[in-house]
Amino acid sequence: MATSTGRVTGTTRDRAAGAADGARGRGRPKQAGPVRRAVSQYWYAWAMVVPVVVVTVALIGWPLVRGVYLSLTDATEATMGRTIGVNVIPSTYEFVGLDNYVGILTGGLFWEKLTWTVLWTVACVALHYGLGLGLALMLNRRLRFRSAYRLMLVLPWAIPPFVAAFIWRYLYNSDYGVINAMLRSVGLGAVGWLDDPTTAKIAVIAVNVWIGIPFMMLAMLGGLQSIPRELYEAAEVDGATPWQRFRFVTVPGLRTVSSTVLLLGTIWTFNMFPLIFLITGGGPGSSTEILVTYAYREAFTGIRNYSGSAAWGVLILLLLVVMAVVYRRALRKQGEVW
Repeated sequence: MATSTGRVTGTTRDRAAGAADGARGRGRPKQAGPVRRAVSQYWYAWAMVVPVVVVTVALIGWPLVRGVYLSLTDATEATMGRTIGVNVIPSTYEFVGLDNYVGILTGGLFWEKLTWTVLWTVACVALHYGLGLGLALMLNRRLRFRSAYRLMLVLPWAIPPFVAAFIWRYLYNSDYGVINAMLRSVGLGAVGWLDDPTTAKIAVIAVNVWIGIPFMMLAMLGGLQSIPRELYEAAEVDGATPWQRFRFVTVPGLRTVSSTVLLLGTIWTFNMFPLIFLITGGGPGSSTEILVTYAYREAFTGIRNYSGSAAWGVLILLLLVVMAVVYRRALRKQGEVW
């Protein structure tokens, strides 16, 4: 009897303890998930980011998706839907899959334009970096009128590209250009800068280098000023020559900045549409036309081939993505985190 009573009492006690624990659990607030905690903790940051995300999706995301879709069709000016007055003409283009890409990649025109685009990019970026680094090294030293030199060297970057293009087009003019006038003044003959494929390519490279050097110079100058002076002093005490100090102190100290600006410079130069289009128009003929200018010509001149232009644009994007991924992996193998 006592045993039975004890069992009943123990069971009752266990039930009462469970009920108390349940009551305490119900009273305790539930822990929020990671997303909820992030939103509640950083709500101000999310409020600032959301408008940017919306605008980016509207201005970049949707056109990109639309462009990829058009590249898989046979859309042209004749097959695109449009409204003329009260008349609505429906679209008649059809889905063709990868036909546009196959046609571009199996033709010689794409590889011709790609070769010149790569040469143009490599030449411009190499000159940007080399001259920019040289000017940064000069301006990083103590010299008179350093602020004035910096201001003059930054001016080309402050001029809008289309204004610079018109200025240089006038300078290159065969009959009235300042450059040919200077050549005549020293007894040399005039040069048709924009009339010959070779000189036209040299001309557009020179203009792009003139515009791009200030950015590279400022980036390199900032990197140079972030290198501790103690490293140079220690190297000098150890008997290092100026070349050795540059090689073993300056170059490693600029590695992070250099990797970033080289990638940005490559992307900008690869897509440098305004200078080519406004200075030479891709001419003479199509000798200076790079990938982006040809894609524009496909979409907005002659018989407007929207699907072909979209396919060219997607290929350009894929080339840049592949280049960026390869470049990033190369940096990681060297120990750089980017």
